Amino acid sequence: MEPLWEIAGWAGAATILSAYLAVSVGWVKAGRRFQAANLLGACAFIVNGAFHEAWPSVVTNIAWFLISAVALLRMRSAGQPPVAAVDAPLFQFPGVPDTTGQLAAAEALTGSIRNDVDGCLPERQADSPEQDDSTRD
Repeated sequence: MEPLWEIAGWAGAATILSAYLAVSVGWVKAGRRFQAANLLGACAFIVNGAFHEAWPSVVTNIAWFLISAVALLRMRSAGQPPVAAVDAPLFQFPGVPDTTGQLAAAEALTGSIRNDVDGCLPERQADSPEQDDSTRD
C-alpha cells in the first residue's frame, strides 16, 4: 500500500508543476483547467503528506485546495466560459527574446496591419458621395 501513497505524492507534484508551467509559458490561462489541476494536485499532496505525517505540508495543501475550490466555485457561479489557450508560440527558447510585442507596435505605427505597404492610410474614394465633400452643395 505504501507505493500507492508515494505515487499519489509524485502525481500531485507533476500535476501542480505542469499547470504552473502551462500558465507561465502561455499555453493556457489561469482559468478552470489551472484551478482544477491545482485542486487535484493538492488532494494528492494531502494524501501523501498525511501518510508521512508531514503536517505542515498537509495544512499548506489544504489551504491550496480551498483556494482552488473557491476559485472554481466563483467561476461556476459567474458563468465564466472555459478559458481557451493563448495564441502564443508553443515554446519560447531560453535566451531568445520574444519580439511579438515589438512587431505589433511596429505594425500599428507603420499601418502595415491594414495591409498598407507604405504605411499611409488609404485615400478617400472620390466616387463615393458620402465621403466626397466636393459633391455637396
